[in-house]
Amino acid sequence: MLLEPILIIELVLLGLCTGFLAGLLGIGGGMIMVPFISAILSHRGVPAGLAVKMAIATSMATIIFTSISSVRAHHKRGAVRWDIVRRLAPGIVAGAALASLGVFSVLKGSALALLFALFVGFSATQMLLDKKPQATRTLPGTAGQFGAGTVIGFLSGLVGAGGGFVSVPFMTWCNVAIHNAVATSAALGFPIALSNVVGYVVAGRSVSGLPDGAVGYVFVPALAVIATASVVMAPVGAAAAHKLPVKSLKRAFALILYALSAYMLYKGATA
Repeated sequence: MLLEPILIIELVLLGLCTGFLAGLLGIGGGMIMVPFISAILSHRGVPAGLAVKMAIATSMATIIFTSISSVRAHHKRGAVRWDIVRRLAPGIVAGAALASLGVFSVLKGSALALLFALFVGFSATQMLLDKKPQATRTLPGTAGQFGAGTVIGFLSGLVGAGGGFVSVPFMTWCNVAIHNAVATSAALGFPIALSNVVGYVVAGRSVSGLPDGAVGYVFVPALAVIATASVVMAPVGAAAAHKLPVKSLKRAFALILYALSAYMLYKGATA
């Protein structure tokens, strides 16, 4: 599949929008990218089930690049809890391997689309309610954090998300300050993305029907365009966050997520 001008424009616009929203609202781009990449690939002849898998894998791959700039900014402010990163990361790698090398390749694209729709619907509800979990306890020991990391890596691998909607509530629930939880979640995005993408590439090597430019389940041309555009736009969104009513924007964005969730439910039912 060649990157014709119209496809490049579509991918640039998608990257700009996801980058801006990531900077503005602190959300991962996967919830937006997966439905749109899935639609773009489907309209160009990729079977619906395969398109969903490629969209999830390609979305996850972009997080490798966007997380780096985010972590640098948080680290300069001393907000990243590297002690938590060191304890959660091994479990994340294990969970990601289980998801991307095993369950992801076994599940049909329709099932993954339905799972993604449920995940986005839950995330939209959390955003709409703006409900903050009560911090009532401390982090578990090394074994407990390994288990938590495994769950985070596994769920992220199945839906193509950076894990923030799981790791941030977990950390705040365990009495980690919210700004530290957000910064630490950004740092965790890199091992989540890298370990899952390796799994997607390995698991997809023998899949038939992949378009030109695909490496395993990852559609590299889309990755290059979206990652470039989103990295450029994310700082603009971050700057706008200090000037715009973010709480109101989150509620409006939640409604958009419900629409995307409905679309992926439709994709799952008809794939």
